[in-house]
Amino acid sequence: MNTWLHIGLGSFHRAHQAVYLHRLRERGDRSWVIVGGNSRDDMAPTMAALAAQGGAYTLETVSPAGERHFERITAIQRVIPYSPDLAELIAVGADPATRIISFTVTEAGYYLDAHGRLDLAFADLATDVAAARAGAPGGTIYAALTSILRRRMHQGGGAVTLLNCDNLRHNGDRARAGLMQFIALVGDAALARWVEDNTTCPNAMVDRITPRPTPEVAERVLAATGWADAAPVMGESFIQWVIEDRFCAGRPAWESVGVQMVGSVAPYEEAKIRILNASHSAIAWAGTLAGMSYIHEGTHDATIRQFAHDYVTDDVIPCLHSTQHPSPIDLAAYRDVVLDRFGNAAIRDTNQRVAMDGFSKIPGFIAPTLRERLSRGEPVASSAMLPALFLAYLQRWHRGQLDYTYQDQAMDPAAAHAICEAADAVAAFAGDAVLWGPIAGDAKLVAALRGATQRVNHFIQERT
Repeated sequence: MNTWLHIGLGSFHRAHQAVYLHRLRERGDRSWVIVGGNSRDDMAPTMAALAAQGGAYTLETVSPAGERHFERITAIQRVIPYSPDLAELIAVGADPATRIISFTVTEAGYYLDAHGRLDLAFADLATDVAAARAGAPGGTIYAALTSILRRRMHQGGGAVTLLNCDNLRHNGDRARAGLMQFIALVGDAALARWVEDNTTCPNAMVDRITPRPTPEVAERVLAATGWADAAPVMGESFIQWVIEDRFCAGRPAWESVGVQMVGSVAPYEEAKIRILNASHSAIAWAGTLAGMSYIHEGTHDATIRQFAHDYVTDDVIPCLHSTQHPSPIDLAAYRDVVLDRFGNAAIRDTNQRVAMDGFSKIPGFIAPTLRERLSRGEPVASSAMLPALFLAYLQRWHRGQLDYTYQDQAMDPAAAHAICEAADAVAAFAGDAVLWGPIAGDAKLVAALRGATQRVNHFIQERT
């Protein structure tokens, strides 16, 4: 039996990666199981509920037409309870039977600056470096992996694939770079050599909208199945997973259940990140400014939908598709499918969930399109609307006028307040190096954001 260890048993993993393995097992291939654990003590109730249910849970999917489907997912065969020493997690990760170690981390969870370097200004990262030097575990993904891989090296556990399951661009390459930097800071040269020789980190692209489950999900599950599930999840009916086929210790036959195994994930992840993720955030920011609570409300608003449509049509598609580098994706069709998905009222995905982490999303999702267009002397009026919406949203946060708590792991609150308090907030925003990297302060960027800010202000005035 081959083990796939996943770190972080949140809703997305259980509504996405675990579903693909469940499908494979349902087809009769039971050669792989998932063991799930966590490197932080931040989801104890969910972990306890899953453990009590033997790892099983119900997935509710909803189509854009409102059709609901309920399925009991049983791919997770063991749930590791959290302990500060991560003893059981490390033991499973070091076991030769474990062939894949995967993880789901938010955009800010890699602690990388604009140049791909670890940022030790993050206290938890710096603490984990010090702990790892002393041979102790830590909660960051780098610290957890370092502890696991050290044990694996010393016990002769053999090669293992490290698989990202998140929205970070070039996620395998960047996480590997971050891990190697972490190990270098720890000063473990032997481990660094072992990791180079015995691991691969495929890039991957994941896609399925999975809002945080509400109590109503459990109520619908009980009504439909008769099972009082304490850890159900929900998601849209759409699902996609594209992975570079670089596995050094074997893998499940995912291609037989719809996973796209490819040589390069780059065109797929660029389309998804720039079209879906960026548009999703824009609709959340605009919807919040308009007094809405849910993504589908903003998507059905003609003006907000047009913001997203124009951004993709005018600026993103020309960047992603050219005669020299044609995209393998029908980008216009993909844009329309994405907007239809966002309009799924049954999902009830909140603006609060999608709006978070703007200081990671601007540089990751939106700035690349602006940078490419500006470098070619092309107009950026449509794409400038997205950061202008975020600036207006940030100013509302600054004034304490949001109806919900805004979370942003990459944001320095003092610096964000300073932007909003500046005599020229647009110039201060455009000059922030964390957000814009090499184009921070660019005169054309400032001018584009000024024009977009005027349009955003007009949009807000119409809604108040």
